[in-house]
Amino acid sequence: MKKILIIALAATLFAFCCTAAPAAEKPVIGLVMKSLANEFFKTMEEGARKFAAEDGTFELIPVGMNSETDIDTQINAMENFISQKVDMIILAPADSVGLVPSVKKAIDAGILVVNFDVTLDKQALKDNDLPEDFLFVGPDNEEGSYLVGNFLGGKIGKGAKVIIIEGNPGADNAKQRKAGFMKSVADYEFELLESTTAHWETEEANTVMTNLLTRYPEAQGVMCANDSMALGVVRAIEAAGKSGQIQVVGFDNIGACQELIKEGKMLATVDQFGPEMAANAIKVGFRIKGGEKLSGWVRTDVKVVSAEDLK
Repeated sequence: MKKILIIALAATLFAFCCTAAPAAEKPVIGLVMKSLANEFFKTMEEGARKFAAEDGTFELIPVGMNSETDIDTQINAMENFISQKVDMIILAPADSVGLVPSVKKAIDAGILVVNFDVTLDKQALKDNDLPEDFLFVGPDNEEGSYLVGNFLGGKIGKGAKVIIIEGNPGADNAKQRKAGFMKSVADYEFELLESTTAHWETEEANTVMTNLLTRYPEAQGVMCANDSMALGVVRAIEAAGKSGQIQVVGFDNIGACQELIKEGKMLATVDQFGPEMAANAIKVGFRIKGGEKLSGWVRTDVKVVSAEDLK
Protein backbone atom coordinates (compact mmCIF):
# COMPACT_ATOMS: atom_id res chain seq x y z
CA MET A 1 0.00 0.00 0.00
CA LYS A 2 2.89 2.36 0.87
CA LYS A 3 4.44 1.72 -2.53
CA ILE A 4 1.13 2.47 -4.27
CA LEU A 5 0.72 5.74 -2.32
CA ILE A 6 4.29 6.84 -3.08
CA ILE A 7 3.85 6.11 -6.78
CA ALA A 8 0.50 7.95 -6.85
CA LEU A 9 1.97 10.93 -5.01
CA ALA A 10 4.95 11.07 -7.36
CA ALA A 11 2.64 10.92 -10.40
CA THR A 12 0.49 13.72 -8.96
CA LEU A 13 3.51 15.91 -8.25
CA PHE A 14 4.88 15.25 -11.73
CA ALA A 15 1.55 16.16 -13.35
CA PHE A 16 1.30 19.32 -11.20
CA CYS A 17 4.81 20.42 -12.13
CA CYS A 18 4.13 19.88 -15.82
CA THR A 19 0.85 21.82 -15.79
CA ALA A 20 1.99 24.52 -13.38
CA ALA A 21 5.08 25.45 -15.40
CA PRO A 22 4.05 28.35 -17.69
CA ALA A 23 4.39 27.72 -21.42
CA ALA A 24 7.02 29.88 -23.06
CA GLU A 25 5.28 32.76 -24.82
CA LYS A 26 5.97 33.26 -28.51
CA PRO A 27 7.48 36.60 -29.54
CA VAL A 28 4.93 38.97 -31.05
CA ILE A 29 5.65 40.73 -34.34
CA GLY A 30 3.66 43.71 -35.56
CA LEU A 31 3.54 44.08 -39.34
CA VAL A 32 2.65 47.59 -40.56
CA MET A 33 1.80 47.67 -44.27
CA LYS A 34 0.34 50.21 -46.67
CA SER A 35 -3.10 50.08 -48.33
CA LEU A 36 -4.80 46.69 -48.26
CA ALA A 37 -7.00 47.96 -51.10
CA ASN A 38 -3.87 47.43 -53.20
CA GLU A 39 -3.57 43.81 -54.39
CA PHE A 40 0.19 43.95 -53.85
CA PHE A 41 -0.20 44.40 -50.09
CA LYS A 42 -2.94 41.79 -49.89
CA THR A 43 -0.54 39.23 -51.35
CA MET A 44 2.19 40.52 -49.04
CA GLU A 45 -0.05 39.91 -46.02
CA GLU A 46 -0.97 36.44 -47.27
CA GLY A 47 2.71 35.60 -47.73
CA ALA A 48 3.56 36.85 -44.23
CA ARG A 49 0.69 34.87 -42.66
CA LYS A 50 1.76 31.74 -44.52
CA PHE A 51 5.35 32.17 -43.34
CA ALA A 52 4.21 32.71 -39.73
CA ALA A 53 2.03 29.58 -39.83
CA GLU A 54 4.78 27.44 -41.33
CA ASP A 55 7.45 28.79 -38.97
CA GLY A 56 5.29 28.49 -35.86
CA THR A 57 7.75 30.24 -33.52
CA PHE A 58 6.14 33.69 -33.38
CA GLU A 59 2.77 35.45 -33.38
CA LEU A 60 2.09 37.83 -36.26
CA ILE A 61 -0.24 40.83 -36.05
CA PRO A 62 -0.62 42.43 -39.52
CA VAL A 63 -2.11 45.92 -39.95
CA GLY A 64 -2.82 47.86 -43.16
CA MET A 65 -4.25 51.21 -44.23
CA ASN A 66 -7.52 52.02 -45.98
CA SER A 67 -5.78 54.09 -48.65
CA GLU A 68 -2.23 54.97 -49.66
CA THR A 69 -2.50 58.45 -48.14
CA ASP A 70 -3.94 57.32 -44.78
CA ILE A 71 -0.73 58.03 -42.88
CA ASP A 72 -2.48 58.47 -39.52
CA THR A 73 -3.53 54.80 -39.51
CA GLN A 74 0.11 53.73 -39.75
CA ILE A 75 1.13 56.12 -36.96
CA ASN A 76 -1.72 54.80 -34.77
CA ALA A 77 -0.66 51.22 -35.52
CA MET A 78 2.88 52.03 -34.40
CA GLU A 79 1.53 53.62 -31.20
CA ASN A 80 -0.61 50.53 -30.51
CA PHE A 81 2.28 48.14 -31.03
CA ILE A 82 4.46 50.23 -28.73
CA SER A 83 1.72 50.16 -26.05
CA GLN A 84 1.38 46.38 -26.49
CA LYS A 85 5.17 46.05 -26.08
CA VAL A 86 5.54 43.76 -29.07
CA ASP A 87 8.95 42.22 -29.66
CA MET A 88 9.45 43.47 -33.21
CA ILE A 89 7.82 45.85 -35.70
CA ILE A 90 8.18 45.32 -39.44
CA LEU A 91 7.34 48.63 -41.16
CA ALA A 92 6.62 49.57 -44.78
CA PRO A 93 6.15 53.34 -44.31
CA ALA A 94 3.62 55.19 -46.46
CA ASP A 95 5.51 58.39 -45.72
CA SER A 96 9.30 58.17 -45.43
CA VAL A 97 9.51 61.25 -43.18
CA GLY A 98 6.24 61.08 -41.25
CA LEU A 99 6.83 57.63 -39.74
CA VAL A 100 10.36 58.30 -38.44
CA PRO A 101 9.26 59.80 -35.05
CA SER A 102 7.19 56.64 -34.44
CA VAL A 103 10.21 54.48 -35.28
CA LYS A 104 12.29 56.48 -32.81
CA LYS A 105 9.64 56.04 -30.10
CA ALA A 106 9.51 52.27 -30.67
CA ILE A 107 13.29 51.92 -30.52
CA ASP A 108 13.42 54.00 -27.33
CA ALA A 109 10.86 51.58 -25.88
CA GLY A 110 13.24 48.68 -26.62
CA ILE A 111 11.41 47.37 -29.67
CA LEU A 112 13.35 46.24 -32.73
CA VAL A 113 12.11 47.98 -35.91
CA VAL A 114 12.88 46.61 -39.37
CA ASN A 115 12.20 49.00 -42.25
CA PHE A 116 11.21 47.27 -45.50
CA ASP A 117 9.67 48.00 -48.90
CA VAL A 118 10.02 51.82 -48.64
CA THR A 119 13.15 53.42 -47.18
CA LEU A 120 12.93 55.88 -44.32
CA ASP A 121 14.24 59.36 -45.13
CA LYS A 122 17.91 59.75 -44.21
CA GLN A 123 17.61 63.38 -43.09
CA ALA A 124 14.56 62.57 -40.97
CA LEU A 125 16.47 59.68 -39.39
CA LYS A 126 19.36 62.02 -38.60
CA ASP A 127 16.99 64.67 -37.19
CA ASN A 128 15.54 62.05 -34.84
CA ASP A 129 18.96 60.86 -33.62
CA LEU A 130 18.79 57.63 -35.61
CA PRO A 131 21.58 56.39 -37.91
CA GLU A 132 21.37 57.43 -41.57
CA ASP A 133 22.25 53.84 -42.52
CA PHE A 134 19.22 52.51 -40.60
CA LEU A 135 18.61 48.96 -41.79
CA PHE A 136 16.43 48.63 -44.90
CA VAL A 137 15.26 45.33 -46.40
CA GLY A 138 13.94 45.67 -49.92
CA PRO A 139 14.42 46.03 -53.66
CA ASP A 140 16.28 48.57 -55.76
CA ASN A 141 13.24 50.56 -56.90
CA GLU A 142 15.28 52.81 -59.17
CA GLU A 143 16.88 49.83 -60.91
CA GLY A 144 13.50 48.11 -61.36
CA SER A 145 11.84 51.14 -62.94
CA TYR A 146 14.90 51.73 -65.12
CA LEU A 147 14.72 48.15 -66.39
CA VAL A 148 11.02 48.33 -67.23
CA GLY A 149 11.46 51.83 -68.68
CA ASN A 150 14.10 50.44 -71.01
CA PHE A 151 11.79 47.56 -71.90
CA LEU A 152 9.24 50.17 -72.94
CA GLY A 153 11.93 51.97 -74.94
CA GLY A 154 12.73 48.79 -76.79
CA LYS A 155 9.10 48.58 -77.88
CA ILE A 156 8.27 52.20 -78.81
CA GLY A 157 11.76 53.32 -79.86
CA LYS A 158 13.91 56.41 -79.40
CA GLY A 159 12.26 59.81 -79.33
CA ALA A 160 8.80 58.45 -78.47
CA LYS A 161 6.35 60.59 -76.49
CA VAL A 162 5.74 59.34 -72.96
CA ILE A 163 3.98 60.12 -69.69
CA ILE A 164 5.03 59.18 -66.15
CA ILE A 165 2.38 58.51 -63.50
CA GLU A 166 4.18 58.92 -60.17
CA GLY A 167 3.43 57.43 -56.75
CA ASN A 168 2.92 59.27 -53.45
CA PRO A 169 5.44 62.16 -53.37
CA GLY A 170 6.09 61.53 -49.67
CA ALA A 171 7.39 57.99 -50.24
CA ASP A 172 11.04 57.36 -51.10
CA ASN A 173 10.18 54.43 -53.37
CA ALA A 174 8.04 56.79 -55.47
CA LYS A 175 11.02 59.14 -55.83
CA GLN A 176 13.32 56.24 -56.68
CA ARG A 177 10.96 54.83 -59.30
CA LYS A 178 10.62 58.22 -60.95
CA ALA A 179 14.43 58.54 -60.96
CA GLY A 180 14.69 55.18 -62.73
CA PHE A 181 12.10 56.20 -65.31
CA MET A 182 13.95 59.47 -65.91
CA LYS A 183 17.12 57.52 -66.69
CA SER A 184 15.15 55.65 -69.37
CA VAL A 185 13.79 58.96 -70.66
CA ALA A 186 17.39 60.14 -71.10
CA ASP A 187 18.68 56.89 -72.61
CA TYR A 188 15.88 56.66 -75.18
CA GLU A 189 15.64 60.41 -75.74
CA PHE A 190 11.92 60.25 -74.99
CA GLU A 191 9.83 63.38 -75.20
CA LEU A 192 8.38 63.55 -71.70
CA LEU A 193 4.91 65.05 -72.12
CA GLU A 194 4.14 65.13 -68.40
CA SER A 195 5.08 63.56 -65.07
CA THR A 196 2.40 63.76 -62.39
CA THR A 197 1.23 61.83 -59.33
CA ALA A 198 -1.84 59.66 -58.82
CA HIS A 199 -0.82 58.75 -55.21
CA TRP A 200 -0.63 55.00 -56.00
CA GLU A 201 -4.45 54.86 -56.47
CA THR A 202 -6.36 53.20 -59.34
CA GLU A 203 -9.29 55.60 -59.55
CA GLU A 204 -7.11 58.68 -59.31
CA ALA A 205 -4.85 57.31 -62.04
CA ASN A 206 -7.89 56.68 -64.22
CA THR A 207 -9.03 60.30 -63.83
CA VAL A 208 -5.52 61.71 -64.32
CA MET A 209 -4.93 59.63 -67.46
CA THR A 210 -8.33 60.49 -68.93
CA ASN A 211 -7.43 64.17 -68.68
CA LEU A 212 -3.91 63.63 -70.00
CA LEU A 213 -5.19 61.79 -73.07
CA THR A 214 -7.31 64.80 -73.92
CA ARG A 215 -4.26 67.05 -73.57
CA TYR A 216 -1.77 64.68 -75.20
CA PRO A 217 -3.54 62.44 -77.73
CA GLU A 218 -0.11 61.81 -79.32
CA ALA A 219 1.19 59.86 -76.26
CA GLN A 220 2.85 56.56 -77.15
CA GLY A 221 3.88 55.18 -73.76
CA VAL A 222 3.04 55.47 -70.06
CA MET A 223 5.31 54.51 -67.18
CA CYS A 224 3.33 53.87 -63.97
CA ALA A 225 5.05 53.73 -60.60
CA ASN A 226 2.82 50.87 -59.46
CA ASP A 227 0.39 48.38 -60.95
CA SER A 228 -2.67 49.74 -59.15
CA MET A 229 -2.25 52.97 -61.12
CA ALA A 230 -1.53 51.01 -64.29
CA LEU A 231 -4.99 49.42 -63.95
CA GLY A 232 -6.58 52.87 -63.98
CA VAL A 233 -4.40 54.02 -66.87
CA VAL A 234 -5.32 51.00 -69.01
CA ARG A 235 -9.02 51.62 -68.35
CA ALA A 236 -8.64 55.25 -69.46
CA ILE A 237 -6.84 54.17 -72.64
CA GLU A 238 -9.58 51.63 -73.40
CA ALA A 239 -12.31 54.24 -72.80
CA ALA A 240 -10.55 56.58 -75.24
CA GLY A 241 -10.53 53.85 -77.91
CA LYS A 242 -6.72 53.71 -77.93
CA SER A 243 -6.08 50.13 -76.80
CA GLY A 244 -2.91 48.80 -78.41
CA GLN A 245 -1.85 52.29 -79.49
CA ILE A 246 -0.30 53.31 -76.17
CA GLN A 247 2.08 50.98 -74.33
CA VAL A 248 1.85 50.83 -70.52
CA VAL A 249 4.37 49.52 -68.00
CA GLY A 250 3.98 49.23 -64.24
CA PHE A 251 5.61 47.98 -61.07
CA ASP A 252 4.55 45.20 -58.61
CA ASN A 253 3.47 42.24 -60.78
CA ILE A 254 -0.02 41.90 -59.31
CA GLY A 255 -2.34 39.26 -60.74
CA ALA A 256 -4.72 41.74 -62.38
CA CYS A 257 -1.87 43.25 -64.40
CA GLN A 258 -0.58 39.83 -65.37
CA GLU A 259 -3.93 39.27 -67.07
CA LEU A 260 -3.67 42.61 -68.88
CA ILE A 261 -0.18 41.69 -70.09
CA LYS A 262 -1.44 38.34 -71.39
CA GLU A 263 -4.25 40.17 -73.22
CA GLY A 264 -1.82 42.65 -74.76
CA LYS A 265 -3.38 45.63 -72.97
CA MET A 266 -0.24 46.23 -70.92
CA LEU A 267 3.37 45.73 -71.97
CA ALA A 268 5.26 44.76 -68.80
CA THR A 269 5.65 45.20 -65.06
CA VAL A 270 8.32 44.71 -62.39
CA ASP A 271 8.20 41.77 -60.00
CA GLN A 272 9.61 42.66 -56.59
CA PHE A 273 8.38 39.37 -55.07
CA GLY A 274 5.76 40.87 -52.75
CA PRO A 275 4.60 37.61 -51.09
CA GLU A 276 8.13 37.04 -49.75
CA MET A 277 8.94 40.67 -48.90
CA ALA A 278 7.56 40.89 -45.34
CA ALA A 279 8.76 37.36 -44.59
CA ASN A 280 12.29 38.35 -45.64
CA ALA A 281 12.17 41.34 -43.29
CA ILE A 282 11.00 39.15 -40.42
CA LYS A 283 13.86 36.70 -41.06
CA VAL A 284 16.34 39.59 -40.99
CA GLY A 285 14.79 40.79 -37.72
CA PHE A 286 15.37 37.39 -36.11
CA ARG A 287 18.97 37.45 -37.32
CA ILE A 288 19.41 40.71 -35.42
CA LYS A 289 17.67 39.22 -32.38
CA GLY A 290 20.15 36.37 -32.66
CA GLY A 291 23.07 38.75 -32.28
CA GLU A 292 23.97 39.81 -35.83
CA LYS A 293 24.89 43.46 -36.32
CA LEU A 294 23.13 44.61 -39.47
CA SER A 295 22.69 48.05 -40.99
CA GLY A 296 22.44 49.65 -44.40
CA TRP A 297 20.67 47.78 -47.20
CA VAL A 298 19.71 44.11 -47.39
CA ARG A 299 18.88 44.04 -51.10
CA THR A 300 16.10 41.89 -52.56
CA ASP A 301 15.45 41.01 -56.21
CA VAL A 302 13.60 42.77 -59.03
CA LYS A 303 12.70 41.35 -62.45
CA VAL A 304 10.85 42.61 -65.52
CA VAL A 305 7.79 40.47 -66.33
CA SER A 306 6.35 40.54 -69.86
CA ALA A 307 4.02 38.32 -71.90
CA GLU A 308 6.96 36.03 -72.68
CA ASP A 309 7.33 35.26 -68.96
CA LEU A 310 3.61 34.53 -68.49
CA LYS A 311 3.18 31.88 -71.20
